[in-house]
Amino acid sequence: MNGAADELLSPATNEAVHNAFNNLAGTILTNNARTLEDLVKDMLRPMLKSWLDDNLPPLVERLVRQEIERVSRGR
Repeated sequence: MNGAADELLSPATNEAVHNAFNNLAGTILTNNARTLEDLVKDMLRPMLKSWLDDNLPPLVERLVRQEIERVSRGR
């Protein structure tokens, strides 16, 4: 099963969906004068903040403890 018979969407449907998403992307970017990079930053910022809030303190504590142990063994 190869070729057009294996495609889930007909070429016309595929093109219509493609055009609709391109139209949406163009509208969002034009109306908001924002780049895709700006949109991604805005979406990722809360996730990154949450990850840092959850993981940074124990990570820093562990690394500081390891460094203190390394320095104290050297004396």
